[in-house]
Formats: sequence, structure tokens, C-alpha cells
Amino acid sequence: MTLVQLRHLIALADTGSFSRAAQRMFVTQPALSRSVRALEDELQAPLFDRIGRRAELTPQGRATLERARRLVFDADELRTASAAQGDGRSGVLRIGMGSGPGAMLMTPLLLHAAQECPQLRVEVSRASTEALVQALRARTLDALIVDARSLRPAADLRTDSLHEMRGTFMVRKGHPLSKLRSGVTFDDVARYPIASTPLSDEVAHVLIQRYGAQAHPEHCVTLRCDELRSLVEVARSSDAVLIAIRAAAPDLVELKMLPALDATARFGLVTLARHTEAPALAMVRMLMRRHLDDGATRRRSAPAA
Repeated sequence: MTLVQLRHLIALADTGSFSRAAQRMFVTQPALSRSVRALEDELQAPLFDRIGRRAELTPQGRATLERARRLVFDADELRTASAAQGDGRSGVLRIGMGSGPGAMLMTPLLLHAAQECPQLRVEVSRASTEALVQALRARTLDALIVDARSLRPAADLRTDSLHEMRGTFMVRKGHPLSKLRSGVTFDDVARYPIASTPLSDEVAHVLIQRYGAQAHPEHCVTLRCDELRSLVEVARSSDAVLIAIRAAAPDLVELKMLPALDATARFGLVTLARHTEAPALAMVRMLMRRHLDDGATRRRSAPAA
């Protein structure tokens, strides 16, 4: 039994004529007759009574027609849904985000989906990089956007769409450190609470290289959480010094550090290697190009290994 045979059955039932049904289906009348006969043979029951030139449904034919219409409708819906999912405008997108990408990209992603892809269901998860990688491997997430430097080398992960964003020390307007015109040393910063999300080993190495062992995040950071937006609010409302990507808080004042920090976060899209990815990730890459770019961005493609 094939969908073609079911479509022939429906056309014949609708028209009551083999010739008109054949015209509707763009086949010859003998071909349509053979198709309907083969379906009757398979079902071991007559579906039509041939009365002169007219074909009338038998009781078995009426029952079969009802099911055939449902099957063909479901098949057409499946084809339509598959085509829509293929362009990423429907279906489900499950994506995990680290603190930095979450602060920069989560709202634009949800807003774009609401405005441009109302049939797409977007689920965003926020957690540590390690927890997000576990979820990706368990196939409960389709992709991650995290600091690629925080990933452990692994052959089953692929990272692309890399975007580098400049990190810096920031404070609220009017902060005492913002008034030091000659520059700010790490000793100056250490007099205040220091806020940060968990930092990669590479960034920690840069901090130590620039400012000495006292600048190791494990020693100097007094306010640490995975939610960068919360830390930004703390810096806006207190004397805390925030270490974060500059673009996350453009209203804060960037400190003129001596020496300059000169460090970046490298955000990338992480998927499982050798697995078919969600079509909606094309949209995610577009939004990454648009929102994860502060002038320090360099785009590359490389395996996370």
C-alpha cells in the first residue's frame, strides 16, 4: 500500500469517474485503474462498485476512504512541517549559554524567535560550561554558546563561529577608582570587592602575568556567580569592581589599568561532532555575528580538540 494508491482512491471517490480522477492525478486512466485494483487486492475487498461509467464506494470503500484521508493529511502535514523545520523557522531549539554569551545574546535570540519565527520553540539553559557540555552529550541540548577557552579538549565536540570580545575592569560612574587619571594598579583594585563570573585558566594566566600571583581569580574574586547580569547590577549599585567583557556593561566606566589587561573572551558555538545539527542554528550564528562583536571579534572555525 502506498500514498499514491491512497491519493488515487480519494480522487476516484471525489469524482466518481475513472477518467476525471485520472485527469486530476495527471495519470492515464488505465494506470489509475491498475492502482485502485492493486489496493483492492491488497485489502482483499472491493472498494468501488463499477456502475456504468460511474464508480461508487462500497461500505468497505467508505471506511477505507475515511482512513485514507487521515493518512494522506498526516503525510502532507509531516512534509510541510519537515520543510519548515529545514529552514529553522519551526520545531525546537534547545541551546545552552555561558554567562557572557547569555548576557549578550539571550534576549536578542528570544526576541528574534518571537518576532520572526513564532512557530519555533526556543529553550535556553544557563549553567556552568561543564554542566552544559554534559547536557549536550546527553542530547538534551542541541548546542552551546560558551567561552571556548573553558572547554576541555574533546574529539566529540566541534566549535565554530568564534567571536572574541575584549575583557576589562569596570566600575560605576563616580567610583573613586574612576577618578585616578594617572591610571589604576591592581593594588588599587584589590581595596574593593572584585566581581566576576568563573574565568578560564587562560584568563587567569593573563591576570597573573599582568598583576602577579595576587590577581589569581581564586584569591582576588570575592563576588562570583554564573549570572553576569547580576554582577553588572552589583557593580552599578556598589563600589565593587567588575571583571567582564566590556560590551556587557557599556554604562560602566572602564578603568585605565597599569599595565593594560589586554585579554579577551572567545565565545564559540559548540555542537557534537559528526551529528546532524538543528536547522535553527543558522539563525543563532547570524545573531552571534550581530551581537558578539565589539571590534575585537575574529571569526574562525576549528575543532575543539
